[in-house]
Amino acid sequence: MMNKQVSHGIDLETLGQFAEHAAENPEEVHFGLNASATYEGTAAHSLAKVDSYELGGETIARETREYAIPYGAWKEVLDAGGWVGATDRLEPIEAALSALAACINVGITINAAANDVEIDTLQTHVRTDFDPAVLFSLEELKSADSVFENLTAEIRIDGTDIDEDLVDEWARRAPVYTFVSLAQDVDMTIDTPAQVAGDH
Repeated sequence: MMNKQVSHGIDLETLGQFAEHAAENPEEVHFGLNASATYEGTAAHSLAKVDSYELGGETIARETREYAIPYGAWKEVLDAGGWVGATDRLEPIEAALSALAACINVGITINAAANDVEIDTLQTHVRTDFDPAVLFSLEELKSADSVFENLTAEIRIDGTDIDEDLVDEWARRAPVYTFVSLAQDVDMTIDTPAQVAGDH
């Protein structure tokens, strides 16, 4: 039996076959992703859930990937704002930043494996400055493009034959990088009981 060539935890032969199949059948590797968040009765508190997803038009669901995340904010800020019994919870912006950092690592390591680049250590640190004025209606909605400033990603990487330009390119291939760095249209639909009643 031949030894498999494994890099970064990936069987490279299988990865190559997957990439070839994806190039020939792109519709079979398109994803449909979703999440939901239910308000918990305290402003800023929601219970978010992620479970099934679609791959190539097929829905994939199993109990072992049903995730629930209690979102909120920072205790000190909530205390100052008048929240009763404020507690620390993961804040959605921080979750988005952690997702960006993790996904940059995804972009780098998948491409490092495919290009036979060894990585000994990799850590990505993402930071931004956040102005909550629009959130609290202290500024007009048209000022939303000033809410975040100085979004930075610091990538610390060590390994064999590390090419900074390639690492930069691989990081920019990360899906969450695309999600936050390029303009995205959100098709917003609002359903209310009045609208539902009016449909009948």
